[in-house]
Amino acid sequence: MILVAGGTGRLGTLVVPLLRGRGLAVRVLTRDPARAAHLDVTETIQGDVRDSGAVARAVADVKTVISAIQGFAGSPDVSPATVDRDGNVNLIRAARAAGVEHVVLLSMQGASPDHPMDLARMKYAAEQELRASGLAWTILRPGAYMETWCEVLGGPLLATGATQVFGEGRNPINWVSAFDVARFVELSVVDPAMRGQTIDVGGPENLSMVEFVGIFSSETGRTGEVRHVPREALRLGAIDMADKDPGIARQMEAGLAMDTWPFAFDAPATRGRFPIPVTPLAEVVRQRFAVPSGGSPKSAHAVGSPR
Repeated sequence: MILVAGGTGRLGTLVVPLLRGRGLAVRVLTRDPARAAHLDVTETIQGDVRDSGAVARAVADVKTVISAIQGFAGSPDVSPATVDRDGNVNLIRAARAAGVEHVVLLSMQGASPDHPMDLARMKYAAEQELRASGLAWTILRPGAYMETWCEVLGGPLLATGATQVFGEGRNPINWVSAFDVARFVELSVVDPAMRGQTIDVGGPENLSMVEFVGIFSSETGRTGEVRHVPREALRLGAIDMADKDPGIARQMEAGLAMDTWPFAFDAPATRGRFPIPVTPLAEVVRQRFAVPSGGSPKSAHAVGSPR
């Protein structure tokens, strides 16, 4: 049995069918079982990774645990600290107690103790917990998901004819398709050679947000105004919203980091080691957001993640 924590999220819903396609038994841990109704899973466990009892039930008789959880956009009690750090600590310790063989942890590119994003710092703390656990492990560090940012940057363009980028929008960022990351998760489960490895999973291009919007616009045929949120507004907004709306504050913090922190990555060097296709942004946009022949632009929300 394989447990996918976060199995009803953007990545989890892509991982589950890949594993089931290999004939593997899959259990999903989710707070909302209704979101797993469309998935071909062996078993669904209702629960929260912050609940030690639910986690203990979820890992029982499990061979491999995949943690695809994230608390980035949560409420005051759902945050990177409570989910990405503490929730993963719960999973890792329960997995060790239950005799689980292998844990696959989804972290993020650049995770470190001094990263400007809280999410990256909490992911790094989870990595350290896993390395010290004594369990066999694989840590995957994907870049920013193309599909998510097509919704963030492209969705408003389709809906209103205008969009906005964070800061100057000219910092090179590595973007990766969630479908490609799901294939790395699948390979991590079935290939023992990937155990004990920390793997940066990147896409084929380093693009600024302005360039990202340009490709989205070109492929959908939808042009419009690109506005900029000044860096100082992001910095002050993150401080001002920290207590009022932590989720918005984290988004502003992330926007400032993505405009000023190194987010580029040499993906081909890593990808050469693994037999997984590399999907360019233009292909993702064409497949999921392009205008049908004779029709209107697809809705970003209609074709985006179920998250």
